[in-house]
Amino acid sequence: MPGRAQALRFRAWWPLGATALAVVAACSSGGSSSSNSTHTTSSGSGGDGGGGGHLDADALMDPQSCATCHPDHFKEWSGSMHAYASDDPVFVAMNARGQRETNGALGTFCLNCHAPMAVRTGATQNGLDWQDTSLKLRGVTCYFCHSVDAVKGTHDAPLDLASDGVLRGGIQDPTHTSAHASKYSTLHDRDSPDSAKLCGSCHDIVSPLGGHIERTYAEWQGTLFSHGTTTLPCGQCHMDGRQGLAADAPGVGIRRVHGHGFPGVDVALTDFAEADTQKTAIQAALDSALQAELCVKGTEGASGATLQVVIDNVGAGHSWPSGSTQDRRAWVEVIAYQGTQVVYQSGVIPDGQSVVSSTDPDLWLIRDCMFGSDGKQVSMFWDAQSYTSNQLPGPVTNVATDPSFYLTHVVRSFPQATSTPSALSTYPDRVTMRVQLTPIGLDVLDDLIASGDLDPSYKAKMPTYTLAGTVIEWTAAAANIKYLDGGVPVACVSRGLTTGANSGSPGLSHARCDP
Repeated sequence: MPGRAQALRFRAWWPLGATALAVVAACSSGGSSSSNSTHTTSSGSGGDGGGGGHLDADALMDPQSCATCHPDHFKEWSGSMHAYASDDPVFVAMNARGQRETNGALGTFCLNCHAPMAVRTGATQNGLDWQDTSLKLRGVTCYFCHSVDAVKGTHDAPLDLASDGVLRGGIQDPTHTSAHASKYSTLHDRDSPDSAKLCGSCHDIVSPLGGHIERTYAEWQGTLFSHGTTTLPCGQCHMDGRQGLAADAPGVGIRRVHGHGFPGVDVALTDFAEADTQKTAIQAALDSALQAELCVKGTEGASGATLQVVIDNVGAGHSWPSGSTQDRRAWVEVIAYQGTQVVYQSGVIPDGQSVVSSTDPDLWLIRDCMFGSDGKQVSMFWDAQSYTSNQLPGPVTNVATDPSFYLTHVVRSFPQATSTPSALSTYPDRVTMRVQLTPIGLDVLDDLIASGDLDPSYKAKMPTYTLAGTVIEWTAAAANIKYLDGGVPVACVSRGLTTGANSGSPGLSHARCDP
């Protein structure tokens, strides 16, 4: 069976069938913008009033139907991880292993978010056979999101879908067409705080054993971006706005519309639509997520210097990294030189090697650790009952005089005081640093390969990102922040930070997982 994107490309070349012809006809029969509908729900009341002749539910469930009137949004979505959600080979491998190791008890737990329409329509009931279902039921589809009319909880996809054939969106005065009735919904308006509930319902996961293994929505709720004048719902970062057409239909004018690429961290590992666009968007988002500072503490020309690294989660609206943080691998690389000679290094990981396998005593590794009911570390989410995390916290205030302002400034020294030696043998004349991130750790992939659930070829396709906001080269001449700490000189090169390493919170490493 061809992959989803490949099949969608094939289908785009096929002659128009009856459903597609109906969609074309519907797009050609637009009308003027109508007043708000008298039918209301808790998520909004604006609408086009409905009417006869609309596409039936079977047609509306097919993303290819949407492509006819919404080509730009479809193109963006077709290259998103939403479209890829149930075709991702890591997801397929993890779901297969989870079903086997739980003797089927995992059921549709994963598919409730990764192929929700396959579950909602009853096309799959055991979580195993969704790949045999229609393409239109796989992934996170247009119909699934735009049919939501209520959110009943905070995690594991507690969503109610309307069965009235009305598609919800963030446009308050939708233009009438005969393709489908439309309705304004605060759940779909990226400017409304309510919209975070819709995103958060799937981007917040509690495992079958009760482990809160994905907490992106809860993390956002704990930041300044969840309330007051600084409110920024998920779509403000993950659905860029632009001026354009919401639909290619008569009567539709230029207005504010939003991207449907949903860039985050995860990336397609197979031949997939819009792959280059996806990678570019992910890199851009990561480049603005963190800012950093690199300091040398010691007396120039003397031995005994130490390095101090500060990382600040300035651009993410939640903790960093987020999502399946138990599978993420983020770490700091720092290298000190005297002339051309390396006098110290930490976090230098060869290509193709898992960072977890490093024996570096000073490694600053950021990830979640999961533990089972017996308190021992586990590697797969279905075994997780608890977790520990050393994520970089999201900002809680933008007032620099508030002590909590500095909670996001996380600092760690190199070498560690417990290491041998605990200081550099000579004062460096150049130091470099960067933060790197692998979306799914190579150790996780190795585990799935060893169990026979993942093709080994995918390991080489997993990228490692370097975050541009953390790339720093320190020299004494370039230092833009200088101060004394306990009488010892400290010289820092900062990218965005205005205070030294003495105002940060201590950074913990999860190079090893201990309960």
